[in-house]
Amino acid sequence: MKIPKTVNIFCKWCKKHTPHTIEHVKKHAKRAMSIGERRFQRKMRGYGSFPKPKPEGKKPTPRQDLRYKCKECKHAETRAKTYRVKKFEMKE
Repeated sequence: MKIPKTVNIFCKWCKKHTPHTIEHVKKHAKRAMSIGERRFQRKMRGYGSFPKPKPEGKKPTPRQDLRYKCKECKHAETRAKTYRVKKFEMKE
């Protein structure tokens, strides 16, 4: 999917439509396990066999995080994960 580097959208801080630059946000390294992951790991230790079946199948394509930065007030905002695409490209 190809999207433009600048797009005209509503800025909550300027309270009007302004041009925004778009940048792709990279994934960061996981720091610690959540309580659900810790609980699952404890359960998977188990006795004898696994209490849960191993997850199967492919995961869907990941959603892309986009950060929009207003050109007037310079406020940046990461919107909710938007596009689920295999190839992601920014065009001029």
